[in-house]
Amino acid sequence: MRNICSATIVAVLFLADAALAQTPSGTPPDQTPAAAPAAPAAPAALPTPAITGPLAALPPATFDAGPLGKINVNGIVDGLGMWTGNYVPGDKSTQAALSNGQIFIQKTDGWFQFYVQAGAYNIAALGTPFLSTEKTVSNLFGPVPVAFLKLQAGKNTSFLIGSLPTLIGAEYTFTFENMNIHRGLLWNQENAVNRGIQVNQTMGKFTASLSWNDGFYSNRYSWLTGSLTYTNGPHAIAFVGGGNLGQTEYQTFATPIQNNGSIFNVIYTYSKGSWIIQPYWQHTDVPTNAKIGVVKGASTDGGAILVSRAFKHGFSLPVRWEYIASSGSAAQQSVNLMYGPGSAGTSVTVTPTFQYGGFYFRGDVAYVHVSDITPGDAFGQFGNKKSQPRAMAEIGFMFGNNITEKK
Repeated sequence: MRNICSATIVAVLFLADAALAQTPSGTPPDQTPAAAPAAPAAPAALPTPAITGPLAALPPATFDAGPLGKINVNGIVDGLGMWTGNYVPGDKSTQAALSNGQIFIQKTDGWFQFYVQAGAYNIAALGTPFLSTEKTVSNLFGPVPVAFLKLQAGKNTSFLIGSLPTLIGAEYTFTFENMNIHRGLLWNQENAVNRGIQVNQTMGKFTASLSWNDGFYSNRYSWLTGSLTYTNGPHAIAFVGGGNLGQTEYQTFATPIQNNGSIFNVIYTYSKGSWIIQPYWQHTDVPTNAKIGVVKGASTDGGAILVSRAFKHGFSLPVRWEYIASSGSAAQQSVNLMYGPGSAGTSVTVTPTFQYGGFYFRGDVAYVHVSDITPGDAFGQFGNKKSQPRAMAEIGFMFGNNITEKK
């Protein structure tokens, strides 16, 4: 706790983001879009849920809800199929599942606003066993993973309360939001959905956010997170950090031992024309605390580069490379944060993508290699294999207002 308290409080004084989560372009995902020009024009897509690209959301269908005002509705339905090599016991070589069956309902004007995201989802992550959609929903964030009230206190100030997307990391939680279908090795160290309260502030080219929340969905409100983003044209640089100001033995599938740690990111994004380029660095730390079973603490350091290039006729090609290493050793009884204390991992993911209007089809071809493993903690039936190849395909539709130009 000594490291968490001091490092987190210092970092959060200059960290933040005026958004629900860190966006690669530095644009706050909860900010109401600028008013449309007076001349007739195609409606704009809303920035929530945030989508990095290359997939593009459709404008919402809008309804008059009487005293509530205008309500915006979008939806998504897609499925996936996957092959995994060197799979672990309990997993299978081939899998198929509903990837997303969600609806997004939101009010984006006035001083009182709200956002509700409901339905089924699957969150496939590299280097981890596949989990069915039913178990993903029941073991993680339930059928309403994200829902919050937003009070627009001023032009540049807002308050959010509810289940919020985390401020941490460069990749979002749900498959359609990211360049790649699989979440990466660095994402495996991050939290995804926080229950708590958040304040957002825009200050010229800076956007900032500060959140008091329950970290890794622990229902114990002892996490403080924040981020600060500077945006200038196609360039954005973000500093993100957070940590647990307390300690708890409580652990579930959604609340791993990392809930007792801290995490920091530095994220640079270049987004212009057909290119998105996003390198970032990440550090995490879980301190020693024998009272909760951490005999010896450990940390991870990692970096990733995400690149997406759009071509004509709706085709694009995102690529992700990442490396992450953990500290400690089995001899020291260090806490295991990866594939045994002191282990490391590298991954490469290529995701050819096609989108036409609301329809899209894409595939992941990925390879993970790990080193310095503890036998039994890696891949294969005996946990002693150091590599795992995967191939996945995802096909589906986004729904909304169909008055939009095809990509």
